[in-house]
Amino acid sequence: MKFLALFCVFVVSAAAETRTMTLKQALDRALEQNPDVLLARLDQQKARDQILIAKDPFYPKVYGGGGYAWTNGYPVSIDGNPPSIFQARTDMALFDRSQSYKVAEAKEGLRGSAIDVTKQQEEAAYRVALLFLDAEQAAHSFDAAQQQIENFTKVKGLMDARVAEGRELAIESKKANLNVARAKHTADVLHENLIIAETGLAQVLGLAPDDRVRAAEEERAAIALPVSEDASIEEALEHSLELRRLESNMQMKTLEIKGYHAARLPKVNLVAQDNVFAKYNYTAQLNYTFRYNNPELGASVTIPLLIGRTARAYSLQAEADVAKLRIEVARTRSRITADLRRAYQEVKSAESSRELARDDLELTRDELSVDLAQYAEGRLPLATIETMRALENEKFLAYYQSRQTAERARINVLRLTGTLLAALK
Repeated sequence: MKFLALFCVFVVSAAAETRTMTLKQALDRALEQNPDVLLARLDQQKARDQILIAKDPFYPKVYGGGGYAWTNGYPVSIDGNPPSIFQARTDMALFDRSQSYKVAEAKEGLRGSAIDVTKQQEEAAYRVALLFLDAEQAAHSFDAAQQQIENFTKVKGLMDARVAEGRELAIESKKANLNVARAKHTADVLHENLIIAETGLAQVLGLAPDDRVRAAEEERAAIALPVSEDASIEEALEHSLELRRLESNMQMKTLEIKGYHAARLPKVNLVAQDNVFAKYNYTAQLNYTFRYNNPELGASVTIPLLIGRTARAYSLQAEADVAKLRIEVARTRSRITADLRRAYQEVKSAESSRELARDDLELTRDELSVDLAQYAEGRLPLATIETMRALENEKFLAYYQSRQTAERARINVLRLTGTLLAALK
């Protein structure tokens, strides 16, 4: 049993795959294989098929059949038609305004589903960009942690030697051991974070549950923002997929209302039928010339006289839905404006933090250069240099994190303006 469990673990590990991708490659994969995008495309296909369903009454349908029957008296079958050996009939709507509005509503539904596909692609691009940055940052943090372990290990060896020589107190060796243990614990936590980030990125790309996607090292151009905050707001309100979807829903409800109002209009249908009769069912007493084949072609007109109150009730419900959608549009426009103003504030704050982190890193590097010069002159021990190098790694990691935060803030602005996918590709 234990061997079987180990074998299963081996098979799962062998099946898992770690792929290295650039941000553009990850985006291309997400646009094709992201589960949410695939679901939206399936809904789009259903909306496309709904148009065919709505148009069906306007397409002719032909039915054929036959049978034999004996009659006594006037020749008539059970359904009221003359008994025939073979019968073919067709029916098709020529004028049905209510059904025409349903066709228009289905077409608008297809347009709305296309908006949903684009929206899911934008959301997938946003999630991929953030998860890619998380995986990238986790990899750099893990590398920095490993470098810190090396630096603190060197310091520990030097400190142990100085304690053995009686040049340092024993407590300094304990401090060095604690620094090494702390660095190893941090590296373990960062390694787990790296696995989580790479696994999450793989799931967004539609890969297997145990697969991982590693962020490739690359030089990316800085993400450009619109010229101004006000211009971003105007662009967001103009290209907002959420607003366009609400407007599409309003148009669908308007067509639905028109369809209910059209229930009072007459309907015209094509009527065509051909019967092949049997002569033994018809006698001379009927006083007409018998014909085996009896085609008919014409149109039937149905005029609604009393249609009840259902159509009006449905119409009032749809009008209430339109009023709710108008309120939702106004609220969405207000929210988009507020979100963009807040996003721009986050960009300013993140860029300010990045500048501070860069200045802090440069100052630490200058101090390290001074310490290296003093070490070359024999004025500082090597342990101090290794400690400063570990501090430099921390400052570099803080700067890298602040740079990632600024990039995430810019990505959020582009997401709100609806231009993220175009900017990243």
